[in-house]
Amino acid sequence: MLTTKSIEYYDSDTLLEGYYALPNNLQSKTPAVLVVHDWSGLNDFARQKAEALAQLGYIGFAVDMFGKGIIGNTKEEKSALIQPFVQDRNKLYQRLSAGLTALKTLTQVNQQKIAAIGFCFGGLCALDLARHNSVQGVISFHGLLNPPNANSKKITTKVLALHGHNDKMVPPDQVLHFQQEMTQAEADWQMHIYGNTMHAFMNPAANDAAFGTVYNKTSAERAWIAMKDFFVELFDNGG
Repeated sequence: MLTTKSIEYYDSDTLLEGYYALPNNLQSKTPAVLVVHDWSGLNDFARQKAEALAQLGYIGFAVDMFGKGIIGNTKEEKSALIQPFVQDRNKLYQRLSAGLTALKTLTQVNQQKIAAIGFCFGGLCALDLARHNSVQGVISFHGLLNPPNANSKKITTKVLALHGHNDKMVPPDQVLHFQQEMTQAEADWQMHIYGNTMHAFMNPAANDAAFGTVYNKTSAERAWIAMKDFFVELFDNGG
């Protein structure tokens, strides 16, 4: 059995509630991975990914971007939840930093081996952690790729972006701009593009072809393998 627990923390006066999962029988400081949820809020999907990371031997910590208990149920509600953060990337980074600080309070965490993954909106969040060089590596699963208005820093965080070719929310011109951004920032970056694959391909509950969000089992499995390989390189090889 994994050890799982919810944990309250704050961003200024906003109460947030994260969720972490620990591997069994930890004997030493352990690499940790932030999990950033999609535009719905901290949901079961994000919690399950934290648990899946713990099953791989890492500490999984699902952060809360919107506030304790806040979940969007309709597209309109979800869009309203993410807009303040998409429009103000400093606000987004501050909220992420609160989650990162909460993770670092766990005594089992190896402070020199922390990464982040994110899904859709959460992918944007993970990439912004890379843009601030706040963690050792990040992975964006079908994430939004648009950069902040200004970002000229050299990126030392390792970056992996996993993208569906048929993603209507992130068209090819945005993919190209992202690749150019990463190259100009001298990042160690990779991008895997999955054919015949739409937005939200990791989420088994995604089944809205008209909206452009459809689960793809094959691409999801390939992306998870890519994540595992990335973490072996990042954490186990001294990267």
